[in-house]
Amino acid sequence: MRRGFLLLTILYCSSYIFAQNNVVDKIIAIVGEEIILKSDIENEFLHEQGQGLISTSSDYRAEILERQLMQKLLLAQAKLDSISVTEDEVENEVNSRIQYLTSNIGSRERLEAYFGKNIEEIKSDMRAPIREKLITEMMQQKIVEKIRSTPSEVKTFYKKLPKDSLPDIPDKYEIQQIVIKPTVSEAEKERIREKLRGFRDQILSGEKTFNTLAVLYSEDGSAVRGGELGYSTKSMWDPAFAEAAFSLKPGKISKIVESEFGFHIIQLIDRQGERINVRHIILQPKISDSEREAAIHRLDSIRQYILDQEMTFEDAAYYFSTDKQTRNNGGLMSGKNGDSRIEKAEIEGDMAKQVNRMKVGEISEPFVSKSEAREEYKIIKVKAFYPQHKANLEDDWQIFEMLLKNEKQMDKLEKWIKEKQANTYIHIDDSYKNSKFRYDGWIK
Repeated sequence: MRRGFLLLTILYCSSYIFAQNNVVDKIIAIVGEEIILKSDIENEFLHEQGQGLISTSSDYRAEILERQLMQKLLLAQAKLDSISVTEDEVENEVNSRIQYLTSNIGSRERLEAYFGKNIEEIKSDMRAPIREKLITEMMQQKIVEKIRSTPSEVKTFYKKLPKDSLPDIPDKYEIQQIVIKPTVSEAEKERIREKLRGFRDQILSGEKTFNTLAVLYSEDGSAVRGGELGYSTKSMWDPAFAEAAFSLKPGKISKIVESEFGFHIIQLIDRQGERINVRHIILQPKISDSEREAAIHRLDSIRQYILDQEMTFEDAAYYFSTDKQTRNNGGLMSGKNGDSRIEKAEIEGDMAKQVNRMKVGEISEPFVSKSEAREEYKIIKVKAFYPQHKANLEDDWQIFEMLLKNEKQMDKLEKWIKEKQANTYIHIDDSYKNSKFRYDGWIK
């Protein structure tokens, strides 16, 4: 059984969220006050079977049970330690999972058809297991949080690794950017406000419904649902949007709200504790050709300042870039894992076209970049390029530091499990008494 079977993977087992319970249920295991049902095992088995994840083990259900036993052991200890998560944290994870599932299956409607439930019902099913997942992750982090490695330990760890086991590192780049978001004229903003005022008047007079106008005119993906966004907490939205939405009473319509994404009117549908469901109509101001030209001209000037050595790229990013995430870091961008070294495969669209024809140290001409319906202009600099290679200590120190940290965490977690098995009430159903588990302490 692979060592990687341990806790770092079990915390993401959530297939039972959407399970269709077609088995005669019974309690298979008890850990402290936590129970594991036969349906939990069977539903996860069927899910993994459908994903082609079933191992060659003759007793794969026992592997699934042990993963869930370890999760319940963490959960039981978390309750003793009063570890909890907020509604915002749960809701953020729920929405992230919905977004992931929707992108994989193709659309929100196909997702609902697949599970035979609407989005709110799917989210409702997800909340309890996701809450457990977050709590057990926090408990796991508490167990291993003090683990550190010295440079000499990393070097020793690297020397002991078989050279044929070293991973291949793909091409990576370090890229800096300076972003200019075109300024929208007050006349254009007023045009948008006037249009939204007209929509609001039509709704209040009963001439048109909010849903109808959202379907016809709203400029985001929620238009097909009549502008409905689904239940969310306050922290999940743009601050100005959230402030207006949460101040409403059910059925009421907000005044015009300007957010980072455009101009809105909002209607509160329902409130459930710290979560609300709203619909909105969003209109985005159009950028004129002259405003685009102004942004390009500004970037041309900034680029020339840098080329003339009147300022560094880092200083220019700090003083001129409108991108809040990178301006204070010299314009340095991050990849999906937060590392400044971005894999070539992660670089897409207009950015990829620029990078593919640039050398290290070069600064691009201004180009347009569109994301989330926002139009921005930028110049980029290839700060460094790391060609594909076998991982080595000089170029990839962080990788080996992380591998050693993971190994130490595994050792710590294994020791913790054995200790907790000894002083936690655990009962396993007789049908699993002869199963082979990684840890003998489950059977008492």
